[in-house]
Amino acid sequence: MPKSSKVSQREHSNQHVTESVADLLAHEEPIDHKASALNVSGEESRAKELEDTSELEDRPAWNSKLQYILAQIGYSVGLGNVWRFPYLCQKNGGGAYMVPYLILLILIGIPLFFLELAVGQRIRRGSIGVWNYICPRLGGIGYASCLVCFFVGLYYNVIIGWSIFYFFQSFQYPLPWSECPSVKNGSVVEAECDKSSATTYFWYRETLDISNSISEGGGLNWKMTICLFSAWCIVGMAMIKGIQSSGKVMYFSSLFPYVVLICFLVRGLLLRGSVDGILHMLTPKVEKMLDPQVWREAATQVFFALGLGFGGVIAFSSYNKQDNNCQFDAALVSIINFFTSVLATLVVFAVLGFKANMMNEKCVVL
Repeated sequence: MPKSSKVSQREHSNQHVTESVADLLAHEEPIDHKASALNVSGEESRAKELEDTSELEDRPAWNSKLQYILAQIGYSVGLGNVWRFPYLCQKNGGGAYMVPYLILLILIGIPLFFLELAVGQRIRRGSIGVWNYICPRLGGIGYASCLVCFFVGLYYNVIIGWSIFYFFQSFQYPLPWSECPSVKNGSVVEAECDKSSATTYFWYRETLDISNSISEGGGLNWKMTICLFSAWCIVGMAMIKGIQSSGKVMYFSSLFPYVVLICFLVRGLLLRGSVDGILHMLTPKVEKMLDPQVWREAATQVFFALGLGFGGVIAFSSYNKQDNNCQFDAALVSIINFFTSVLATLVVFAVLGFKANMMNEKCVVL
């Protein structure tokens, strides 16, 4: 075969192979590296969503809506309503203080309370988990709120320990703080008690067993140690099974204080001079409303009373279903919180009116 014919045959076969490769490349779709990277990230996000969904399904829930409402009421209603609100009301002009408090409650308190309810209910995690979900770099806020709650729990349990001590001491008759103790065969009253009062003496010398100065240790107060240990045991038993156990405790711990407050109010109204104390509370000092300090303390009380920023509201609402009407819950709990503060203030001012009346009669006799 001639050499030229072999060359032409080889070129023809190469041309055929080139055309075949060109046809294959023409039918093949182009590779999009960006799209492939998005697919990988999309798969990761879908896997994360599935993981979050499984976590939400495993999270326990309240047995009923009533348990949840009582839990929020029990968390928000506390010493701030019973002690701090009456004190601020007396300090800042009586009924005039309630006006800025109610305004700030509507403008600041209820919206922020609703925000915490909505965040916890939507994300369905506690305070730490919510902040990590929003931004991992903000997770420290959740840890800080838990630390604050721990410190608050420390001194709240001390107060519960005091309450347990007074509860058992109240079974005596007459009450040990009703009169000053006597010395020298009952003929002479304790001088320190006579200079102050029977209740003050019992508080410092019997309950706290306080030392004369800060340089003296005073030893261990075994009575209060046992009461404090009992308080922590009660809290531990209430929380041992999470919301399954604490939810049942709410029926007592959230409703019983209202029974006590109503009993105190009825008893206080029967005392002489109680109406004068209530009228003093309801009489507004309008000039106090122009003081910025009154508005600042009212705003502080709104945060303190509703428990905003502590993480407890978020934690309680995280056990709700995501379709729960948290707007209604925010308004209901805030209104109940406000009326509880007013109820406690009525009780306190009724007793203050009686005490002022007794002191006035004693001064007249002297």
